[in-house]
Amino acid sequence: MQYFKPEAEDRFVGDCMPFFHEGVYHLFWLLDEGHHHARGGLGCHQWAHSTTTDLLQWEHHGLAIPITDEREGSICTGSVLWHEGVYYAYYATRFPDRTEHLSLATSTDGFHFEKQEPNPFASPGPEYTASFRDPHVFRDPATGRFHMLVTTSLRGPALAGKGGCLAQLVSEDLREWRPAEPFVLPGLPGDPECPEAFEWNGRYYLVFSNEGIARYRMAWSPLGPWQTPRVDTFDGPMARVMKSAAFTGGRRIGAAFLPSLEGDRDEGAWLYAGNAVFRELVQHRDGTLGTTWPAEMLPPHAGLVPVTFRPLTDGVTLGQAHVGLAAPSSFAAACAEDLPQDFRVRMTVDPRAAACGLCVRGSGRFERGYEIRVSPHRGRVEIRPPQLGEITDNAKRAIEGVEGLGSPFILEVLAKGDILDVCVDNRRTLVARCPEQRGDRLFLFAHGGEAAFWGLTVHRLR
Repeated sequence: MQYFKPEAEDRFVGDCMPFFHEGVYHLFWLLDEGHHHARGGLGCHQWAHSTTTDLLQWEHHGLAIPITDEREGSICTGSVLWHEGVYYAYYATRFPDRTEHLSLATSTDGFHFEKQEPNPFASPGPEYTASFRDPHVFRDPATGRFHMLVTTSLRGPALAGKGGCLAQLVSEDLREWRPAEPFVLPGLPGDPECPEAFEWNGRYYLVFSNEGIARYRMAWSPLGPWQTPRVDTFDGPMARVMKSAAFTGGRRIGAAFLPSLEGDRDEGAWLYAGNAVFRELVQHRDGTLGTTWPAEMLPPHAGLVPVTFRPLTDGVTLGQAHVGLAAPSSFAAACAEDLPQDFRVRMTVDPRAAACGLCVRGSGRFERGYEIRVSPHRGRVEIRPPQLGEITDNAKRAIEGVEGLGSPFILEVLAKGDILDVCVDNRRTLVARCPEQRGDRLFLFAHGGEAAFWGLTVHRLR
């Protein structure tokens, strides 16, 4: 399921809504047709459903919540809650006039859902704009009251362009809902989308996505007050609207989608929907969160690939399982050839340079390819072409605030199809779609200092 998309050429994975109950990890996801262009641009999304108990074997089911009414331009994102033998699936319905309203479907087995009346049961009040979607429901254990968070924006906010908020509805029975004060006003441009709230090992977390990038807040109680960690994001901008659910063994598994690109070039415009991407959340001692690859979901490999490096510049030292690069005032690089297109590379990096890393799917004399560039002093890891200027904004394929880059760490890279996926020391991840370069060279490089690479292995993917 890692990097999954439906077989049909014009079908894609949109927003993901994971849910865990009685040992089963349910992935509800928006089945997209034509990158949001279907049904006159309303989306025509419907809830698809896949399940697993071990993250290895998955079963795809029929549509959990399909379009059944002419008013339903799209069955939009929501959440699932189990309470007293009933599964409650709250979602948003986009009408032909592009307004958004809240709806409910219920099930007794978690697979067959029936839409409930009134449908819809809630619409935006006069204080909010027409956007009113992504309902997420959780229960306050202290009061037993249910709280629903809804993506929207305030009309006439105190600061222009910063009225995006999570509206709040409350209920005692999951049927009758009444409005309450907005739950949070993040102060960011746009609406805070696809929220979720959960408790994990005594900490409470609130997650929402801004411009598609999942961000989180922390608290000691389910209703806040919420604090913003120093680094409040999980992955790069291409891992869209990640949400998570519990999993067996006290784990949490997140799911996002990697958008398709328009055309087959790196600079193509992002399209809505694409492939599913899974992450395992990592909880640090101070309560902050990171991400890594779920071990069970690594693509299978077909054995080791022999790798032999040769110097391209001065300052290269080659050992049996070690490559050292010295470039105190210049650029040093080594090269290996004949790598497969789809592979997994793993190594330990000792970074003592302004920048260092590896360049995959390379060609020429370091002319083309994709650098996975580590900048320790900036706390930055990015995917970029080798010839990109130093002051060019590469935020679409970068993560910031990466701790621990000043000492040796494990760096892993997966290349599969047009997807590059990076894992830094099992605590930060970065995924991007990189369709253009197809070279068979692997470069190691250092700029403005020294770097050492050891324990490097390359596995061919099946």
